[in-house]
Amino acid sequence: MSSDAPVLKLYNTLTRAKEEFRPLDPANVRMYVCGPTVYDHAHIGNARPLIVFDVLFRLLRHLYGADHVTYVRNITDVDDKINARAAERGISIRELTEQTNAIFQQDVRALGCLEPSVQPRATEHIAEMIAIIEKLIAAGHAYAADGHVLFDVPSMADYGRLSRRPLDEMIAGARVDVAPYKRGDMDFVLWKPSKEGEPGWDSPWGRGRPGWHLECSAMSWKHLGEVFDIHGGGVDLVFPHHENEIAQTRCAFGHEVMANYWMHNGFLQVEGKKMSKSLGNFVTIHELLKDWPGDVLRLNMLRTHYRQPINWTREGLEQSDSFLDKWRSEADGVAPTTVSSDVIAALTDDLNTPLAISHLHRISDPGVRKASLLLMGINVESKDTTRRRTIEAAVVEQLIATRLAARAAKNWAESDRIRDELAAMGVALKDNKDGTTTWEVRR
Repeated sequence: MSSDAPVLKLYNTLTRAKEEFRPLDPANVRMYVCGPTVYDHAHIGNARPLIVFDVLFRLLRHLYGADHVTYVRNITDVDDKINARAAERGISIRELTEQTNAIFQQDVRALGCLEPSVQPRATEHIAEMIAIIEKLIAAGHAYAADGHVLFDVPSMADYGRLSRRPLDEMIAGARVDVAPYKRGDMDFVLWKPSKEGEPGWDSPWGRGRPGWHLECSAMSWKHLGEVFDIHGGGVDLVFPHHENEIAQTRCAFGHEVMANYWMHNGFLQVEGKKMSKSLGNFVTIHELLKDWPGDVLRLNMLRTHYRQPINWTREGLEQSDSFLDKWRSEADGVAPTTVSSDVIAALTDDLNTPLAISHLHRISDPGVRKASLLLMGINVESKDTTRRRTIEAAVVEQLIATRLAARAAKNWAESDRIRDELAAMGVALKDNKDGTTTWEVRR
């Protein structure tokens, strides 16, 4: 980064202050963000960290160079929710995770997000997880009991430094499991036995599987090192997930920090209410993309500062669509030129996207606006192009393969569910006499 480049400042949850960003190595700026657990379609609340940290990824690439930023966003493909959903649908865990991840990848691209440098899967990092557990046991920070391995929370003097919660709140927030093999209420699972039919791996403590918190510690260590620059995610992950990640990683490797900067986006409500299936306002990215182009969803998300709560409304979507309509008409046939210095100044001030957008409204040069929007991941090519939802063949083929497997198992409910999902995407199926299925897109 040149000496005259703007100074990037980020709010650090760890210190509760906005700080100047100083990377450990400017030639390799490293960021980790918690990704999806692939058991179901991601909801619109899940889209917020995807979009927010994609903007930060783009900004870091702009400041330090595209080849000098490593962005890791994981995929959790071993989890109790995955096991339960696969059993509920009568399909294999592998089928469920492959199908769900394929749709997730399509949705996140439609939101304008760049592909991260690495998208590691939890199941591909079992060896690293076992290695961390062994380090923790050797250092006196973990213990094996009744086929489980648990982190000994009292062994870490400053546990709770990130969330800064009183002990009784941490106990409540951790949803403590009472078990006879636990030494303390706050101790959390690093490894647990696998039941019949559940995924499992051989380990020094028997066949089992990792705890959720351990997965991210292992993947960040593998791809970013023992200490890295930025760790991000939703504010709901501060405790217990990120607190426990810090405990595992710091105690395993003996450092004062796991990441130097911790960033968290705020909660999302829908039409002024907490999103829930019982209220009927639970909406997925996949569903929204049927009615709105991804750049509208993205702009609407960025109109609220990432650390503030956001109220997701239809009125907001319509306003965002109107803004993009205007900018598209003005950008038609215009090549992007240079990014506005005012937009850069806003983004380098803790990703102040609302201020950046206010500057976009005042820019008179459509080439500058177009370049500035592209830095924020928003495409203002012609509206006709962006409104046509791209249907990726790989996603359709994966869904068809899963449906054929369901039909072979006489799981007609799952077969019909997938047919309906494809129909909602605009894909029509034709089952052939030889057992194969062909498809076509109906506009």
